[in-house]
Amino acid sequence: MAPLPNISFSKSALPTKGSVVVFSGSESGLSEWAEKVDQATGKALSRAIKAADFKGKFASALEVLAPGGSQLDRVVIVGTGDGAELSENGWPRLGGAASGKSGGSTSALTVLLDRPDGEAISAEEAADFALGIKLRSYNFDKYKSGKGAPKKPKPRARKVTIGVDGHLKARNAWESAEAVADGAVLARDLVNEPANSLGTEEFTKQARALSKLGVKVDVLSEAQMKKLGMNALLSVGDGSVRPSKLVIMHWKGGKARQKPIAFVGKGVVFDTGGISIKPAGGMEDMKGDMGGAAAVTGLMHALAGRKAKVNAIGVIGLVENMPDGNATRPGDVVTSMSGQTIEVINTDAEGRLVLADALWYTRDKFKPEIVVDLATLTGACIVALGHHHAGLFSNDDELSERLSTAGQATGELVWRLPLGKDYDKLVDSKVADMKNTGGRWGGAITAAQFLKRFVEDTPWAHLDVAGTAMGSPSTEINRSWASGFGVRLLNRLVADNYEK
Repeated sequence: MAPLPNISFSKSALPTKGSVVVFSGSESGLSEWAEKVDQATGKALSRAIKAADFKGKFASALEVLAPGGSQLDRVVIVGTGDGAELSENGWPRLGGAASGKSGGSTSALTVLLDRPDGEAISAEEAADFALGIKLRSYNFDKYKSGKGAPKKPKPRARKVTIGVDGHLKARNAWESAEAVADGAVLARDLVNEPANSLGTEEFTKQARALSKLGVKVDVLSEAQMKKLGMNALLSVGDGSVRPSKLVIMHWKGGKARQKPIAFVGKGVVFDTGGISIKPAGGMEDMKGDMGGAAAVTGLMHALAGRKAKVNAIGVIGLVENMPDGNATRPGDVVTSMSGQTIEVINTDAEGRLVLADALWYTRDKFKPEIVVDLATLTGACIVALGHHHAGLFSNDDELSERLSTAGQATGELVWRLPLGKDYDKLVDSKVADMKNTGGRWGGAITAAQFLKRFVEDTPWAHLDVAGTAMGSPSTEINRSWASGFGVRLLNRLVADNYEK
């Protein structure tokens, strides 16, 4: 894959070569540095703005190639609008827009970061701008051989220099923001990998690599899970030659006696549907059915990378759902770790079986302050919310509100959906304590009601990321099939509420 850019911060200075990004407002008024570049290029920017009728709308961009009177390759003018969208989430989007319009060239890129309204840019805003550049630069082309095309030199990482007042503070802020960006990139890589390259063992290896950052990683084998009674999780992998795993990641950045916060991810590395096999059309996308586990792994990378002052646990259940003679059948009854029995009505409702045991294990062993689980759980959630919001279900209003606030701040949006006794009745079974589907209607809700039975009174939230972890719309900061959704959202949740 093409290397991601090397980003640094410095005092603003007019470059003499390479590419330059400058800014304009909603009325096409140029910022202070844009004015200087305009003067240095013989008013090339002003003429281009007039010729293109450029209005400076937020995140819009105008490219001026090889402006006269200079040795610059290009100047990119990025619109900031009237400032209303320059919220915290606006800065990554501006960074992504600047990166996307400045081309894939390996020539040096200089960003002269200021605002047309003259207001100061904080170190955190500058770091968020850089985060947008890095995330937009991501491109998963690992498996493109290039054969048949003219041979090209091996790409080098592009050098990006951001000139901004207070560059030393911005550089310090970027150390933390870059760790978050790297966590999102890791999550994208995991989801984008084809299933023949990323099975349960390969995913486990990726999680173990976090030990380099100070994360302690434990792995439970099938025999260990069997001894613990985790038959719901194990039943999903019965038809696969790949062994099921439970991976536990520990980050201890808080005080010794501080209760941990916990994150649990569904990690179905490929989902055929099992005996209740899926239709062939679109089944290839089921390599991404481990998007929840990918987000948890990326989050743990982010927390450790920025040395978050919190004790956090990441638990991921890794399985593959395949049909063979050993596979779980519709109508089978399995006993979960909690002792509750489950009638398996549909083997394609497998993610909740994985989470049932993973949630109970996490609640029982670590007694966390909160638990948040993430799962590409239901198509019903996509029907309800499309690809712009993740479904949020919770037994705790405060946790729910905190997640919603973090979503607004990061642009990784969530929308709360209901839980209730009437929905809970739909997962009651005549032959067991519960069944793993509640029927056609309200499918995302009944899936959440099922999970709620495995957390008891622990403050808990479930995020159904089926529509946001993969195949979500392109944005200023992502052009990849896999979005890495959840890493920035949960990192913000932790930073705002749980670091002590």
